[in-house]
Amino acid sequence: MTEKKTDVTPAGAQEIEAAGHYVKVVLADEVMEIVPPGAWRQSWQRKLKDGDMDAFLADVLSPDSYRLYLDLDPTNDEIGGMLNDAGEVSGEPLGKSSGPRPSSRSTRKR
Repeated sequence: MTEKKTDVTPAGAQEIEAAGHYVKVVLADEVMEIVPPGAWRQSWQRKLKDGDMDAFLADVLSPDSYRLYLDLDPTNDEIGGMLNDAGEVSGEPLGKSSGPRPSSRSTRKR
């Protein structure tokens, strides 16, 4: 039920972030408002990395959505889907880094 806007340009994503708007995503059949991932503060991301999901979501969800999140008691899979959807809706898909690119210069063999 999440609207996936794959046509959001990088400039459009920056406008969403700069305006401080929430994007709407679905969590357990409920509409939630979340800060676009590109606007997440590093301190918020540390909470996520440390596994403090409640504190992280208190930062990225609107106050009403956070209260709803607590009432829903969603699964990890549902949370992961919501966060991925937030990235897609805002034009900044989340995911693993592809890693460093190989050098375009060849290495001389001895």
